[in-house]
Amino acid sequence: MFKVNERWVKEKQFLRAYRYVAGVDEVGRGALAGPVVAAAVILPADFDHPELADSKCLSAEKREELFQIITQEAVAWAVARIENEIIDEIGILKASLRAMAQALEALEPKPQLALVDGRFTTPWAGLQKAIIDGDALCRSIAAASIVAKVTRDHIMTEAATVFPQYAFDKHKGYATKQHLEALKTYGPCPIHRRSFRPVSEYERPEEIRPPSRRPFRLVFSP
Repeated sequence: MFKVNERWVKEKQFLRAYRYVAGVDEVGRGALAGPVVAAAVILPADFDHPELADSKCLSAEKREELFQIITQEAVAWAVARIENEIIDEIGILKASLRAMAQALEALEPKPQLALVDGRFTTPWAGLQKAIIDGDALCRSIAAASIVAKVTRDHIMTEAATVFPQYAFDKHKGYATKQHLEALKTYGPCPIHRRSFRPVSEYERPEEIRPPSRRPFRLVFSP
């Protein structure tokens, strides 16, 4: 563990008033396939790491390394996922906020305050504060962004073994040239988001189906 760095001054002000401050973030909002995944993390008051940062600023190898450190050192952490069928039903914003609320609800001990990345708070019943660019300003949100990103990357890498023609392990469901070409060739598979363009434009009557489909899971640390 490390001394709190001044770069996290935005969160430090809340640590003076609350013992359990959770950061919560999501990943996968813009993807064409797969779930949206959220993570919530409560860090010890004196935790920091010189390489802790928004997950988008880190290499995959560094995220994996920091994931291990965060999940080992955290007071509590939790992950929730909302599948593509629900995203199509309620929309990606509501799905993202629901995932973040479920991750917060799974934390034990319960946070006294949740710092939410972005402009909106979640349906979670506790005290919350939305922070724009929170993953760059708050250490617990940065930690949550790493946990969410690593978790979703693993989910999409696993999906690639079921649907190898889409190469989900390469682009994680985002709209890369490789992914769009696969969509055009094969049409959407069961984990594609039908409400998203251009997925809806490549809809086919015959659908590629997996051997089995895992039910919704809420995953959290012991």
